[in-house]
Order: sequence, then C-alpha cells, then structure tokens
Amino acid sequence: MGKGQGMRHGNLVAKEWPSVFMVILLAGFMPFVLPTLVRADDDSNAALYRKLSQEAASQANSVLFEKLNTTARAIAWAGAEEKAFAGHLRIIRSDGDGRRPDRQVVYLLRELTGKVYILEIPADPADRHGDAGSPYAGLDAKFGNKLQFRVKHASGSVDGEPYQFVRLIDPPVQPALDRLFKICIVLMLFFVMVGMGLTLTFKDFALVFSKPRGIILGEILQFGFMPLLAMAMGYLLGFYQQYPFIFVGMILITAIPGGVTSNLMTYYAKGDLALSISLTSFSTVLSIVFTPLLLALYCANMPDVDIPVKTVIQTIMVLVIIPLTVGMSVRGKWPLFAMKSTPFFSALGIIALLALIIAGVLSNIHVFKDTARYGVKFYTSVFALTSLGMIFGIVFSKMIGINNYQTRAISLETGLRNSALAMTIALLIQDAMGDFYSSMFVTSGLFGLIMYLAGVLAIFLYKPLLPVEKESVPQG
Repeated sequence: MGKGQGMRHGNLVAKEWPSVFMVILLAGFMPFVLPTLVRADDDSNAALYRKLSQEAASQANSVLFEKLNTTARAIAWAGAEEKAFAGHLRIIRSDGDGRRPDRQVVYLLRELTGKVYILEIPADPADRHGDAGSPYAGLDAKFGNKLQFRVKHASGSVDGEPYQFVRLIDPPVQPALDRLFKICIVLMLFFVMVGMGLTLTFKDFALVFSKPRGIILGEILQFGFMPLLAMAMGYLLGFYQQYPFIFVGMILITAIPGGVTSNLMTYYAKGDLALSISLTSFSTVLSIVFTPLLLALYCANMPDVDIPVKTVIQTIMVLVIIPLTVGMSVRGKWPLFAMKSTPFFSALGIIALLALIIAGVLSNIHVFKDTARYGVKFYTSVFALTSLGMIFGIVFSKMIGINNYQTRAISLETGLRNSALAMTIALLIQDAMGDFYSSMFVTSGLFGLIMYLAGVLAIFLYKPLLPVEKESVPQG
C-alpha cells in the first residue's frame, strides 16, 4: 500500500488515461444529445404489463389469463400479417390450479420500442419442451434475453378491451452481440475482482486500526448517507411515484461498493491511495450484507417492486466475494506471480469497466427515446447524485478534522461506485422484478459514465479547495 504500489498503479493508469478521457467526453456529451430524440412510446403498454402483473399477484386463478390465451388460439392466423422485430419475452405467472394451466400463465412479447403483444401459446405444454419440433421449443429458457422475433400479428378484444396478439413463425433467436455482452459482463466482473484480490493482503485490512476515522467515516458515507440521499432525491424529484424502477436504480447504485475507478481518480487527485484501496476493499466485503439489505429496506413499501434478495446475495457472492478471496489466496501463496499479474488485471479492470459501460448504454440506446422518463431531470439527478456524494464526503471529513490528503480519497470513494457490479445485478434481476423499461440498468450505466466526468471535475477543484503540501503526503 506504500510508495511501490502507488508507483505501479500510477504508471499503469497513465497509459490508460486516453481511454478514460474519451469516456469522459462521451459522458459529458450524451446527456445533451439523447434528450433531443423523440419519445418512443406512451405508457399504455407499461400499464398493460402492470395490469397483468397485478392480476397474477391478486388472483390465484386468473380468468383473464385464460380468456387471453383462448382468444389468441381462436384468431384466424392464416391471413394475419407478418412482422419481424427485436425485443424481449416476458412471462407472467400466477399460482393457480395446475389442472387449468391457461389460468396460470400469459406470455408477452415486448418490442424494444415498448409495444406489447400477447403471445399465442400451444394448448399442449409438450410443444414448448426443448426437443419439440415447433417454434415454441425451449421458449421458457429464452426468458430475459434480447431476441429477434418473426411473428404473425392480429388484433382482438377481451371483455371489450383491445389487445394485440402474435403467433411465432420461427423460433426466437438471441443476437450474438447480446449473448456476448451478457457473458462478457459476468466474466469481466469476475476477473476484475480476482485482480483486486491480487493486490490485497490481510494486512491491508488492518488499516482500520491506523486510520480508523477515515475508514469508519468512509463506510458510513457509502452505506449510510448515500442511499439516504438517493431516497430523498427520488422522492423530491417524483421518481418514487412516477418511475419506481429509476428510484430502485438510484438506491442500487448507492448501495454498491466502490471500485477501481475511485482508486484511479484518487491517484490522479493526489489523495491517500492506500486509504482509497482499503475503503474499496472493506465496502466490497460489506456489500454482501448491505447491498441487499439497503435495497430491501428502501424499496420495501413500493407496491410494484419486489426485490429478489436471494438473487442479489448470490450475485455478489459469486461475482465479488469468491473472486476476491481467490485473488487474495493467490497473493498469499504465490506473491511473485500476483505482483507480476497485477498490471494485467488492473488494466483489464479499467478498460473492461469503460467498455462494458459504453456497450451497455449503446446497446440500450433505444430506451433514451423516452424523453419523459429519461429527460433533463433524470440526467441532472444522476450527475447530482455522484457530485453531491463527493461534496458531502468533503464536508463530513472536515467536520471531524480529517486532513485534506485523506479527505480527497474519502470524497471520491463516496461519490464513485462499482457501476459494473450495479449493471450486472440490474441485468440479472430486471426480468424477475418486472422492470419493463430496464430502468435499473440504464440508471446504473449512466451513473457509470457520468461519474467519470464528475470525478475529473473534482480532481481540478481539489487543488484550490483541499490543498495538499508535498511534504505532508506520506511517501512510504
């Protein structure tokens, strides 16, 4: 954690600064470009999705589901028009009589624009088995992926209300790039955490005894103050009532630990790099408890939101705690190998994070056409969230007498987060939660981009606001 590690880290990040600079430009430019696009769709399709979800939750034996499925099969599909589009499969289930399967489940197809169709499903469940010779074979396993659909489309009505119905012509196919992105984001996050573990020893965690105020305040700000700030902003700006999954996304990104970005920014800010790395390490370990706990706590009373706590815990355990432990174990047994491998994993961490954030945002660029949801208020709130985190990190640090050198690190650790982890969790739980517009993923991805811009601005402002004398900076 001393001079040697700081120099190695500095040499590495200096080479990667051009990539960071490009992301900063993109992050600063994107909020001004995206709101100029036209809105994708009204809320009628989301209202339909909520209606069916509430039907599933409120009735164990949904008559509406049976009527929708029966109506879909009764349509004269021979003369229906053909359509091809990209979108997602959504499956809404209710607990009901196993002898009446049509009352238990309804299948939906959602275009990327948000338009929703009721999917006709075969009356015989065997037609959906993986080895069935029909377009519906293995359909349930494709839930949650972006898919290419080729369908027949027709209109119909149930109980006097209009619905749009479709029937599959060909089996849905997941685009190769979407499949690759999902695999990459999981693998990259795993190996980045292994890389973090390679830089750590148990002695690094002993820093809490030598710098207790910085560590304790940093963790209180990360897991105490920031989610509280996100909740307050979410209520004041109306996201809680209007767009609950943006609200959940704000809680998620503030309940996530720090990552390599805060360490990178702390180095360039000439802050306490050892403290920054220790805070990242501590918050990463604590996230196994605090991330699901805070999500469940702040989203407990939201009627349309049900946090899959078990999935969140499993994700953090598999993609964070286990690889971190693997890395630390390798460092303990083969320290020379760990030292030689660290530059590679550090580079992988920084470059992969930037690439995944950009790829994630660009692959979901269509959602930003919804300017009512993702407008100026949204971009302002995301920028304010990371900026206010850094500002209050300074305020609280100075209130208890922490020096400027450590304050710079605490400020950046408070405002910058492991957005790749937030994006991964959002991606894995959005379908189970019914996040119709992928708002949690979008919020996490935009935060990941904008925090670079806010971090660079903070670095320039630290010089006049938090002056650090060269002789006061520890060299060992």
